[in-house]
Amino acid sequence: MSSNVSRRVVLRGTAAAAAGVALLATAAQATDHTGHTTTEDHTGHGGHGTGPAAFDEVYKGRRIVGKPVTGGHEAHHGGFAVTIDGKELHVMQNADGSWISVVNHYQVFDQPLALTRAAVDALRGATLVPIAMN
Repeated sequence: MSSNVSRRVVLRGTAAAAAGVALLATAAQATDHTGHTTTEDHTGHGGHGTGPAAFDEVYKGRRIVGKPVTGGHEAHHGGFAVTIDGKELHVMQNADGSWISVVNHYQVFDQPLALTRAAVDALRGATLVPIAMN
């Protein structure tokens, strides 16, 4: 029994399957496990693919904001500034691209958004007290 399937038909099927998988992955990443829609694109980076995406949302009643910076102390530690209710959360990017903060210093995260949400969880309603950087 021979098959009359051409290479073109196989390539079309493969392309359609890959497009379907990409669409599902994008939809899955757009909404995280808590049901919050993120502002990150499908790569998890900003539109230019140069770093993490900015975010501004309310998570568990706390206003969390993260944005790229080009100058100052934050630029030295990964070029990203994070605040919780307007108070700075000191974050730092490790050499392997992971992120840590002063709140959860021994736990690493892929993106500052996940790190900031974990810091809110760890604070359990307490007010963030910024550290003095002298």
